[in-house]
Amino acid sequence: MKVLIVSDTHRYNENYLRVLEKVAPVDMVVHCGDIEGSEYLIAQSAACPVQMVQGNNDFFSDLPREKEFYIGKYKVWLTHGHTYGVMVSDRYIKMEAIERNVDIVMYGHSHRPVVDFGDGIIAINPGSLTYPRQEGKKPSFIIMELDKKGEAHFTINYIERE
Repeated sequence: MKVLIVSDTHRYNENYLRVLEKVAPVDMVVHCGDIEGSEYLIAQSAACPVQMVQGNNDFFSDLPREKEFYIGKYKVWLTHGHTYGVMVSDRYIKMEAIERNVDIVMYGHSHRPVVDFGDGIIAINPGSLTYPRQEGKKPSFIIMELDKKGEAHFTINYIERE
């Protein structure tokens, strides 16, 4: 199984569409919020199941603020993360993930990619496809792949700006 994880597209969807074409086919797309009205485009262009939540800039969205679902054997909690202090640290969001008894928390908001295996939780932030803030400032996304044994592997990927 192959999952494309993105966040913080902020209605500028060109990079999302480029990435989707580049990594296709995918079995699921996960968007960690700040979609800003592009929910239909994100979902329709994916041609597979899509999980999305609203972010702090999704003012009129009907999307849920948080949701839980499974990817293979992994229980996933999806949230934008802005109410858990992720701009400073992933400490609080990981504490909440432990309380929720999930395996993986996927979040956005900081615009910095993270794959953190610690404290018994896998914390995933794909960064931003539109406004990256990490060193080098390249738009980023994550590919999650489940191998034949059902084990998850994550890769942070970057795209060059055109």
